[in-house]
Amino acid sequence: MIASHLLAYFFTELNHDQVQKVDQYLYHMRLSDETLLEIAKRFRKEMEKGLGATTHPTASVKMLPTFVRSTPDGTEHGEFLALDLGGTNFRVLWVRVTDNGLQKVEMENQIYAIPEDIMRGSGTQLFDHIAECLANFMDKLQIKDKKLPLGFTFSFPCIQTKLDESFLVSWTKGFKSSGVEGKDVVTLIRKAIQRRGVSTGSRGGGQDSPLFCPGTGSNACYMEEMRHIDMVEGDEGRMCINMEWGAFGDDGALDDIRTEFDQEIDMGSLNPGKQLFEKMISGLYMGELVRLILVKMAKEELLFGGKLSPELLATGHFETKDVSDIEGEKDGIRKAREVLVRLGLDPTQEDCVATHRVCQIVSTRSASLCAATLAAVLRRIKENKGEERLRSTIGVDGSVYKKHPHFAKRLHKTLRRLVPDCDIRFLRSEDGSGKGAAMVTAVAYRLADQHRARQKTLEPLKLSREQLLEVKRRMKVEMERGLSKETHAIAPVKMLPTYVCATPDGTEKGDFLALDLGGTNFRVLLVRVRNGKRRGVEMHNKIYSIPQEVMHGTGDELFDHIVQCIADFLEYMGMKGVSLPLGFTFSFPCQQNSLDESILLKWTKGFKASGCEGEDVVTLLKEAIHRREEFDLDVVAVVNDTVGTMMTCGYEDPHCEVGLIVGTGSNACYMEEMRNVELVEGEEGRMCVNMEWGAFGDNGCLDDLRTEFDAAVDELSLNAGKQRFEKMISGMYLGEIVRNILIDFTKRGLLFRGRISERLKTRGIFETKFLSQIESDCLALLQVRAILHHLGLESTCDDSIIVKEVCTVVARRAAQLCGAGMAAVVDKIRENRGLDTLKVTVGVDGTLYKLHPHFAKIMHETVKDLAPKCDVSFLESEDGSGKGAALITAVACRIREAGQR
Repeated sequence: MIASHLLAYFFTELNHDQVQKVDQYLYHMRLSDETLLEIAKRFRKEMEKGLGATTHPTASVKMLPTFVRSTPDGTEHGEFLALDLGGTNFRVLWVRVTDNGLQKVEMENQIYAIPEDIMRGSGTQLFDHIAECLANFMDKLQIKDKKLPLGFTFSFPCIQTKLDESFLVSWTKGFKSSGVEGKDVVTLIRKAIQRRGVSTGSRGGGQDSPLFCPGTGSNACYMEEMRHIDMVEGDEGRMCINMEWGAFGDDGALDDIRTEFDQEIDMGSLNPGKQLFEKMISGLYMGELVRLILVKMAKEELLFGGKLSPELLATGHFETKDVSDIEGEKDGIRKAREVLVRLGLDPTQEDCVATHRVCQIVSTRSASLCAATLAAVLRRIKENKGEERLRSTIGVDGSVYKKHPHFAKRLHKTLRRLVPDCDIRFLRSEDGSGKGAAMVTAVAYRLADQHRARQKTLEPLKLSREQLLEVKRRMKVEMERGLSKETHAIAPVKMLPTYVCATPDGTEKGDFLALDLGGTNFRVLLVRVRNGKRRGVEMHNKIYSIPQEVMHGTGDELFDHIVQCIADFLEYMGMKGVSLPLGFTFSFPCQQNSLDESILLKWTKGFKASGCEGEDVVTLLKEAIHRREEFDLDVVAVVNDTVGTMMTCGYEDPHCEVGLIVGTGSNACYMEEMRNVELVEGEEGRMCVNMEWGAFGDNGCLDDLRTEFDAAVDELSLNAGKQRFEKMISGMYLGEIVRNILIDFTKRGLLFRGRISERLKTRGIFETKFLSQIESDCLALLQVRAILHHLGLESTCDDSIIVKEVCTVVARRAAQLCGAGMAAVVDKIRENRGLDTLKVTVGVDGTLYKLHPHFAKIMHETVKDLAPKCDVSFLESEDGSGKGAALITAVACRIREAGQR
């Protein structure tokens, strides 16, 4: 018993000593984590070179675009065909994908031989043979009358320019068919199929590249952000990049870790100096690396007593399968002996132990190098996504990964050490070249079908120039109806006289008060207007709240509260008891009878003060001032914010004769000839007309342009059937239009994988400010996804692109409609004055116009296109509702003083 234990101990120590000797001999092939991280860093640089337009030609890692823009999402379904051509045999496959909640894939395939005379004949012969085999396969499955989409895995060097366009660079693997190199292989297979009369729709050029493929060769691909792919136009979304990573190191980046054995393998290969990384990691070379190491160790009398056999000296006789077998047996030493005896050697126990260890070191280095480059890929994906911790699945195929007993485990373990902040799952591929081509085709058809469905829905929102010219014409018709005494009562565009008959001329001066009442808060302002060399406007203001009990009390209580606030403001400014002219911006529905008389038609915005509707608000304000008996004010003008905007900009630019607001609501005003304003007596001069254009279309004149989404928004609004134009162009409603479109897309499975969140169902949740943020040019898709996540919407990159497109279409239509309306206004001014050309400035205010990244530009372009005889400038207003009211008062005082002289 003691003797047997001593013998076992002796052999264990002997094995240990032999392992140590091999480890010392091959120390340079045993890579530390520090070295692997350095390799990952170098590979990352090569990836960036491959993606760059200027550095791509010299990059060793080519990073080729595949034009595959999406991965399967589980909704793919249908029947597909696939061709898999990559050697002397090729396969035809039929794949059925069913979507019943749990996606299921059925597959039938058949292998066909390619005779040598066809491989070396003409391209026409080759592709006709493939088409003939395809027809035979379809006939066998009784599907020859079906027109099925076709995916084409073509595993030869190609330049891919589209998903279905791939140009053969050069034949390999013994093929020499003439007339194919430099040609699009998809076109060639299509023509052959047409000649044969087979019914398919080809989607060819699929690359044989799941994310990671260690086998006879090695390659990897991943989804890259489009904004980083310089070789392809477009910045939105992602595209699968075929890395061609086997060429990593061809520029010398790996020279410090390549061994004499790697160099010897390279020199004896068919492509010396090329695919150096692949020659260090792939199954085609792993067994040969072991053989070269064993030969050198034997020559140095470290193995086999210094003896060599002809079999060991013959290239290719130590196969990668032998490496797997030796490492796979529980008694690997015994398997090593079998392999070495087969090679004509008479190995000792120590020789077998050493051979086993050499196999371990070579395969471990391969797994470690794969892990290093995968670490670089994962780091890039993590940074692209901006995530603190990446969760990702790696699809894997290849004989080494699948058949070597320890390769996968070593790869997983090393990769997780190198990227501890990534949660990685490995998923084995089943038939990546065949089934994979069919799935790429399935995804392409799903995306194409969904894209067509979305475009059909969005098409009515995309207005042609002819439609916009028609909107302009209809607006002019409605303007005429609003101006006419005979049709005014039934006109939706009311064209209300404002009694503002002049714009600032620069001579205005003095101190003026302004009130701005339009909500639960209101402002009191002191505006100092200076002329001459010190011309300008100085402004002071203070905001006051209106308690709800005052809003819902009596009219006297409301106006007494307003006067109390005016008194407080005057004392605050040190002007107690001073009497000043006052302009009053009163943003409620009114009938204006003169510049200082405006009858309140009805309260809105939560106000319910009694005794005010049907009364002149100027009189109510004056009565409250008199009740206080503390100061007197000259209420000169009652205005709305649109007119105030025009006047504010008119002070800066004498050509400003139009006002426009595009914010929460929308309205416009302009200087009309008095002879056309039939509601007011007099023919001479001009008067500003408050168009109230938000009601354009309330008579049905825009029904042919309104969509189901406009109708849905209108139906659930507080004033259904009213303000239809405003609901198509203003900030209060654009987000709601977008939300309704997104719901429609989601219900039809065209967005968010058909999953509607409760928040998306909530009216008003998609605010118009999100349109501005999402359409921002500097906003990456990751940030768009963050906005959608904030809204409770779990989105993919593709979802983000679709949401951005919807926002773009809705906002663009709004800007174009606004531009068409404005083109009608400026053209009317030009025609009124009998001018060939008109130079005019539009004063503009409103959050949509000011904050949306593209609204203003699109609107300007539309006005220029639809009113080519008008030279229109746009000037942003500063505080039209406050400063504008004061300037209207200043102009009125100037005119009044001039009339008194």
